[in-house]
Amino acid sequence: MRILIGMGHPKDVHFWKNIINNLINEVYEIKIVCTAKDITLYLLDIYGFEYEIVGRSRKNLGGKSYELLKSTFKSFKIAKKFGPDILVGGSPYLAYISKLLKKPHIYVTDTEHANLVQMLTCPFSDVICTPTCFKKKFSPKKHIMYNGYEELAYLHPNYFKPNPNILAELGLDKNDRFIIFRFVSWEASHDIGQRGIINKEEILRRIEDYAIPFITSEQKLSKNLEKYKIIITPEKIHDLLCYATMYIGEGATMASEAAVLGTPAIYVNTQRLGYLDEEEEKYGLVYNFSDPKTAQEQAVKKAIELLENKNLKREWQKKRKRLLNEKIDVAKFMTELIENYPTFMIRKERDK
Repeated sequence: MRILIGMGHPKDVHFWKNIINNLINEVYEIKIVCTAKDITLYLLDIYGFEYEIVGRSRKNLGGKSYELLKSTFKSFKIAKKFGPDILVGGSPYLAYISKLLKKPHIYVTDTEHANLVQMLTCPFSDVICTPTCFKKKFSPKKHIMYNGYEELAYLHPNYFKPNPNILAELGLDKNDRFIIFRFVSWEASHDIGQRGIINKEEILRRIEDYAIPFITSEQKLSKNLEKYKIIITPEKIHDLLCYATMYIGEGATMASEAAVLGTPAIYVNTQRLGYLDEEEEKYGLVYNFSDPKTAQEQAVKKAIELLENKNLKREWQKKRKRLLNEKIDVAKFMTELIENYPTFMIRKERDK
């Protein structure tokens, strides 16, 4: 079997890496096409994957439209030569190509408000794959749901083992309390009109008496905040997040990553997502604050309340254990879906 995988975001590399390794171990032939965005190429290189660049990230709608056309054209030429049996990810350009080649396409999403991408992708995809906590419904013939989160494709203990050397690299020891702050760029199409942490300097000032702050940011930081910026290579961020006392940020993915690692997460963003709501309501691992008028103040108060708990991490590890007992290995699930398509879908219909 030949499999063409598209990646357009750094998270895609994390999500697909173990799935790709599982498929390679079964002697399937893999071809990766990607969009050059942020650290996507760095991660592909560091994990040893070969790839072909078909587009670049653009900020405005005109630029995005141009890149979609370019990515579709370049990917079509690659696909014609490669001859895939199935196409996965790379939405929406691989979805279009799948129809031209008359081959199946699997679309994976966990973001309810990614309306534009879904509108451009779903009509051309054969499978739309989401977590069970996803709040939107697609055509039941296409929509398949799994009992997990995308972050469990790469942070499940079957694959992820934290490296404690990250602490020494930053001059920390196991007894130090520290917080990772995450600020997003707000440039994604689904981020338009949304808000997060309004006064970043204030929130750090009020928290830093309780724990050492570290910042990872997609946006340029002020001089006062620059000194808190994390200086590590990107592939080590999950090691650091695992040992962190807490996560506070505007980034939904990192909030969920913290949750599945057993690190208390405070998410400050006017956008709500099904997986973060479930991680709060069912597992108590995340706190979501979305009211633009009160979110920051509520987040600070909750952070201080939690930081005063000396058993905080121990309690969160118990919650994480319950989550892992109830959720699946998502990389294994996706591997089986790709390997066994379309039989997998026929079995799904039969088992209803």
